[in-house]
Amino acid sequence: METRRILLVEDEAQTRSVVEAYLERDGYWVTAVGDGARALEAFGTHQYDAVVLDLNLPEVSGEEVCKRIRDTSDVPIIMLTAKGAEEERIAGLDLGADDYLVKPFSPRELVARVRALLRRARTETEPQRSRVAYGPLEIDLAGHRVYVDGQEIELTASEYKLLTTLSRYPGRVYSRMELVEKVLGYDFEGYERAVDSHVKNLRAKLDDDPKVPRFIHTVFGVGYRFESPETS
Repeated sequence: METRRILLVEDEAQTRSVVEAYLERDGYWVTAVGDGARALEAFGTHQYDAVVLDLNLPEVSGEEVCKRIRDTSDVPIIMLTAKGAEEERIAGLDLGADDYLVKPFSPRELVARVRALLRRARTETEPQRSRVAYGPLEIDLAGHRVYVDGQEIELTASEYKLLTTLSRYPGRVYSRMELVEKVLGYDFEGYERAVDSHVKNLRAKLDDDPKVPRFIHTVFGVGYRFESPETS
């Protein structure tokens, strides 16, 4: 099996060392650097399968590194940040990051998220399936039909689009604005919280309790993510 290459960009030496050790223990080939300039140099020199990127970096900020990488590459990026405010998280995702972790974080969770990002990146290159199943939830993509525990449920067009958008990449966090754009369209002029009512209705039809979710998980201060009951 081909070894995946990870570019780790973290200026705190102890954190960098710990994350590098956890990633290597999971079988990845890791290039670890401590500032933004070296990160851009490394990224321009070698091919990487994913980037783990701190935001508070010397030389070149993490935001600028993310922006420059996105100018030329769709490589999965997961941000490590001490900036936990809602607006800052959303800004990070809008810059092009695929996921984020707020410090302090669990290295095991980081490794799990890297694995999830790489799985998603791989599925993008695979032929699209006409039918997908997540435990008791089954989506007939060709027929635009949805089944829970074998029973077909009726969804509005917006609810169906919301479900297929979220479930296409299990584990990925979508901000409310992203979901508004993907589900309601770029010309939607309402408030981004409008997506909350669609999520509420979808959850009710899926019999998905937000307090003990099976499928749709709320990400506090940001938006939502989908998890398969088989993996959550």
